[in-house]
Amino acid sequence: MTDFSSSTETTRSPSRITNIPEEDGVGLSDPKLVAERRKMLDVVNRLHSTGVNTDVDLPMIAVIGSQSVGKSSLIESISGITLPRAIGTCTRCPTECKLSFSEEPWRCVVKLLITTDADGKPRDVYNEPFGPEITDKAEVEERIRRAQRAILNPNTKPRQYLEDDETDRRTQVSFSKNRVTLEISGPDVADLSFIDLPGLIVSVSNGGNASDIALVRDLVSSYIEKPSCVILLTVTCETDFENQGAHELAKEYDPDGHRTVGVLTKPDRISLGEEERWIELIKHREWYCVKQPAGSSMANRISWEEARKQEEDFFSSTEPWSSLEEVYQGRLYTKHLVNRLSKALLHLISERLPSARGEISTVLRDTEEEMRNLPKAPSNDPVGEVLQRLSAFTRIVSQNLEGTSDENGLLQTIRPFQRDFQRAIRSTAPNFQPWKKSDRENRQLPNPSFLEKEDGDGETSKKKNESSQKNVHSSMIYLDDVLNRAQKARTRELPDNFPFVVQSLYIKEFTQKWQDPAMHLLDRVHKTLATNLTSVIEEQFSTMGRGHVKKLVSNAVTDHLDEAVAITKEKVHWLLALENRPTTLNEHYYADYKDKFLSYYKGNRGGNDLVQKLEAYEHPKSAYDTGFNLAVSKITSSLSEIGINIKPIEIPRILAADPMEPALGIMAGVRGYFQVSYKRFVDMVPLAIDYEMFDVFGRSLEDTLRSALLITGPGAFERCRTLVEEPPNVATRREDLQQKLNRLHKARDELVGLGY
Repeated sequence: MTDFSSSTETTRSPSRITNIPEEDGVGLSDPKLVAERRKMLDVVNRLHSTGVNTDVDLPMIAVIGSQSVGKSSLIESISGITLPRAIGTCTRCPTECKLSFSEEPWRCVVKLLITTDADGKPRDVYNEPFGPEITDKAEVEERIRRAQRAILNPNTKPRQYLEDDETDRRTQVSFSKNRVTLEISGPDVADLSFIDLPGLIVSVSNGGNASDIALVRDLVSSYIEKPSCVILLTVTCETDFENQGAHELAKEYDPDGHRTVGVLTKPDRISLGEEERWIELIKHREWYCVKQPAGSSMANRISWEEARKQEEDFFSSTEPWSSLEEVYQGRLYTKHLVNRLSKALLHLISERLPSARGEISTVLRDTEEEMRNLPKAPSNDPVGEVLQRLSAFTRIVSQNLEGTSDENGLLQTIRPFQRDFQRAIRSTAPNFQPWKKSDRENRQLPNPSFLEKEDGDGETSKKKNESSQKNVHSSMIYLDDVLNRAQKARTRELPDNFPFVVQSLYIKEFTQKWQDPAMHLLDRVHKTLATNLTSVIEEQFSTMGRGHVKKLVSNAVTDHLDEAVAITKEKVHWLLALENRPTTLNEHYYADYKDKFLSYYKGNRGGNDLVQKLEAYEHPKSAYDTGFNLAVSKITSSLSEIGINIKPIEIPRILAADPMEPALGIMAGVRGYFQVSYKRFVDMVPLAIDYEMFDVFGRSLEDTLRSALLITGPGAFERCRTLVEEPPNVATRREDLQQKLNRLHKARDELVGLGY
């Protein structure tokens, strides 16, 4: 045997379990305390029966130990019943014993407490009796055996194992967290509650599974890791202490031993001369020691009273046990162990119970919040649910298309695109130069001041000038170029007339440049709208069903938008085609622009700054003013006297005839028409896009979606039910949370009903 005396040289630090004062009596049957203690124990037992210990730490006693350490015999000694026996691991699920003193005849109710399914996942708590009440102790063993098989076969109705002969011994699971509950009461029963856990497996034999070693360890750990669990550590004296892994596991979760009660079994199996090493545990580490019936006695099924008598005879007549000091005699015998466990459990209950309700309420609020954060559960009317969600989606889309006050709204986002389009079209204006190409050196045509306010879009005159100067030399059209082109186009016209085709060609040259900016605007609006729609689809449908609705809506919206874009492109191309047929009914505006540009070109024709000076003209303040302003005033006054009323800026119109006059007229006419046509075009293209991609698209969207999702007609209910069906992970989480809520509500109701 391994020498472990070095580990027992110092005693443990006092703890809430180890320094509980000793009292006479067994269990909780002390007449002075029995009523209050039994009430508290009953409260905890009721809470355990709800399964809420899965969510909240509740006081309990967990009996642990390695295989074949006499754990089942210990349970029998405490409970007074006989447990099923088998070679190897016989306890394959937790067995909860709820013992209570009663003056009524002995009785036992066997229940199944099922909180997980075959895969170990939480399910609705099942806590029902497994068969009728038992009044004969001899019937308990067989009932427990059948109950354990029902636990290990979760896919089969429990009643089958209660009524049928158990010819098929196979099980669906090797171990289970679900447990058999024994509610035992009688005049010779102590008030105590504990859970017997499967023995830790050292090796796999007899057709077992290697994974069972970790499975059982995890099962035991799930109980003893909780701070309110009293660990009843069972160690046999017939095997080296260090070779029994249960004490290492207990030490892992309770390193200071504050909530561990150690008990030695089979003291009659100690090798001669090795007793002192075990007694050291009793003396220095406050362990207990019990003597259970030998194998032959167990085979003969001796009574509980006979077993206790044999234990009494052993400790009172066998050395060195019989000669232990009186203080250590209190750590021998099952009755003393039960007494200690009762006090330890009660101590934990008295500490824990006052805060249990508050903790349950906190967990309940957190669980309800998590439940609220889950996607809305599918309704019983899937067709109505899909229709409602589609209506909400189309309503939001319509609001976005109509315009919202949000600075990041859809219309606010595309407005800069429209301004860019306007500037791009305006930049295609023909860049006529009112002088010959040979005279171009050191000449620069100023921006026409009369267009300054007309083209106001937030862009300064300086920026416009810089923009118009890009690639300026390659796009300049000189006066002699215009005249040569006009002369070559003449057919039967009179000498001072030129065919309209000259102007038409210049007009087509700039209108042909409008297609790219128009298509670019269309693409930018398309992408922005598509992004906006994707965002709304994600917001409305990402949590609906298993993603089928989102995918179908996304595909349908994309197809519908593509159709709208195709139609819009046709409309834009149609508008472009119209602009290839130069004409206008805005004759007044055209004539006005033509006159202004003719004056503009003439004024800058000679290379002087006449036009600029006329634009800056200010009426002289007195007749004694000299200089340019006075001269202009005299000219306009003199002309007025002979009936010619003109403004100073119009003076270039009455200048002497210029041999290049026909070319200047063509330039002024084309440039004037550009102002009329470009304004028309930069209005019509955004309007066409707005109408086809926003208005028509939005009005037909809901009908398109209803048709795409097939939510009407035969089979609509089943199709919609499939569409709104939750993803497995969400459905599982909702079910888990609902089961948790049920447990918590039931536990809270128990506490309230019992006055806590």
